Amino acid sequence: MTAEKDWIKDLVVYQIYPRSFYDSNGDGIGDLPGILQKLGHLEELGVNALWLSPVYRSPNDDNGYDISDYQDIMEEFGTMEDWDRLQEACQKRGIRLIMDLVVNHSSDEHPWFVESRSSRDNPKSEYYIWRDPVQGREPNNWASAFGGSAWEYVPERGQYYFHYFSKKQPDLNWACQDLREELVAMMHKWADKGVGGFRVDAISYLDKPLDFPDSALPPQPDGYSFPDCLAGRPGTHAYIQELNRRVFAPRQLLTVGEVSAPHVEELCRYVRTAREEFDMAIPFVPPMVEIDTWSPQKLKRDIEESWQALREDGWWARFFSNHDKPRQVSLYGDDGAYWEVSAKFLAMFLHSLPGTPFVYQGEEIGMTNLKLPRIEDYKDPDTRNRYRQLLLSGLDPEAALARAQLESRDNARTPMQWDATENGGFTTGRPWLQVNPNTRTIHVEAQRQDPHSIFQCYRRLIALRKEQPVLSRGDFAFLETGPGEPLALTRTLPPEGLLGIFNFSRQPCQVPARLLERAGEPLLSSYDREGGWQGPALRPYEAALFRWKPV
Repeated sequence: MTAEKDWIKDLVVYQIYPRSFYDSNGDGIGDLPGILQKLGHLEELGVNALWLSPVYRSPNDDNGYDISDYQDIMEEFGTMEDWDRLQEACQKRGIRLIMDLVVNHSSDEHPWFVESRSSRDNPKSEYYIWRDPVQGREPNNWASAFGGSAWEYVPERGQYYFHYFSKKQPDLNWACQDLREELVAMMHKWADKGVGGFRVDAISYLDKPLDFPDSALPPQPDGYSFPDCLAGRPGTHAYIQELNRRVFAPRQLLTVGEVSAPHVEELCRYVRTAREEFDMAIPFVPPMVEIDTWSPQKLKRDIEESWQALREDGWWARFFSNHDKPRQVSLYGDDGAYWEVSAKFLAMFLHSLPGTPFVYQGEEIGMTNLKLPRIEDYKDPDTRNRYRQLLLSGLDPEAALARAQLESRDNARTPMQWDATENGGFTTGRPWLQVNPNTRTIHVEAQRQDPHSIFQCYRRLIALRKEQPVLSRGDFAFLETGPGEPLALTRTLPPEGLLGIFNFSRQPCQVPARLLERAGEPLLSSYDREGGWQGPALRPYEAALFRWKPV
C-alpha cells in the first residue's frame, strides 16, 4: 500500500454473497435490485466499502466463481443497468464498490473455452492449458480441489485440459500474452464503470510448471494428489506485478488477493509495498485445517507474527468470516448459551486489531451454522466432494455427514435473516438454500430495535474506529499474560491509547491488576446488556475496551 492510498486504512469492508442477501422478485435467489433495496442496512451499520461476490454471467457450477462472460451480469441477479444503479447509489453514500475478480479460471461455457476446445489450431487454442495423454491417461497425478483428477479429456483435441477446481472451471493460460491483454482490457472496462477495486480470487495459481511433474504428496482417498509445486511460483508474482503496473496502480484501485500462503513470509510476498502487488491479502485456509488447528494461542501467535512482518511495509485484511468459512460464532465462539456475548466478543477483538476489518453478511447479527439433514441438501460442490472423500477414507455415512456439516461452506451461504416471517424475509418464493430456522429469533429487524444487540455492537465498533484514529493507524502490542489470564492488547497513537482485554473461554478468569494500571474509561463491553464492565474478573467470552494512557 503506497502513501497515496492511505485512505485504505479508513475502510470497513462489508462482503455480500448476492445469491443469499435479498431477493427482490420472489424467485428464491438474491439479486442486484435486492442489494440496492437493502443498501440502507449497510449505511446504518457504518461501512464504507462493499465487496460483491461474483455477479458476472455464469452457469453456476460453483455459484458464480465460474464465469462465462466477464462483461455481463448473471441473468438471475439482474442486468448491467441494475449494476449501474447500485454503483451510483453506493457512490452517493460514500461506499466504495469492490468486485470479486476470478481470473485463475473461467467457466467451460465461456466463448474462449468453447473455441479453444474445438481444435488445436484455433485463435483461442492457447488460452487454456492443454496436454497430451501420458500412456493413455491423465498427464499427471494431480487432484482437483473438488475431487478426482485435475485433468479432463476432450476428444475434439485428443488432449486433456487442466482444472484445479471443478471440471467446469478450466484454468486460464497466463503464459499466453493475448489472453493477458484481454484480461487487462476487461479490468480497465470495469474501472471505467466506477469500480473501486477488486478482490482477486484464487490468485496463487496463475503460473504453472511446464513439465507438470507428478506430486509427491500423499494421495487423497480417491487416489489423486494435490499439487506440491503450484502455489506462489515466481511467475505468478510477476503476473500480479504486471496487473498492478498496468491496471491497479494507475487506476488507484483497492486490491485484495485471496492467496495460498502456508507461512507469513509467503503472505508478505503478496502485500509488501515494495513488491507492488496487492494492498492486502486474504489467506485461504481449508475449513478442515482451521477447525483442527485453531486455538486462541495459535491466533495470538499468527497475529503477532504477521504484525512484526508487515508493520513497516504492508497492511492487513482482518476477518473471521467469509463465504468460504463456517460461521464465526459457531467456529470460534459459542452459538449456544453464550451466543450473543461471544458474537460481540469476536467483533470487538477483530476490530481492535491493526488492518482493515471485513464484515461478512450476517455476522453483524450473529448468524450461525445450519446442519442440513442430507448431503443432497448441500449446494456447495466442495462439501459434496468432502463427504465423498470421507466415505472413501472409511468413515460411515453418519460420521462423514457430521464432519461435512461442520466444515461446509454452505454454513455461510444460508439466506440473510431480515425478520421473523417465513424465509426470514429473504424471499417470498422458495429460497435456493434453506433458511436457518433460528431466523425467528435471530434477525435484523429485532436487532435494529434493541440497543444491546450484536448489530448495535457492530455499529458502535465501526463508529469508534472512525472517531479514534488509534484504531486505524495506531501501534499495536500484546501485553504479557500467563496461563489462565486473559488476552490483552494495546493500540497507541500518542496521546491516544486503547486497551482491550479478552477472555477466550467459557470459564471466568481474573484480570491481573497490572493490566489495568493505566486503564481509563471503559468504552465497550460484550456484556453491555448486563451493565458492561464490572471487573476485576472477566465473565465467559467477556471483552472490554478501555481508554488507555500510553507511557
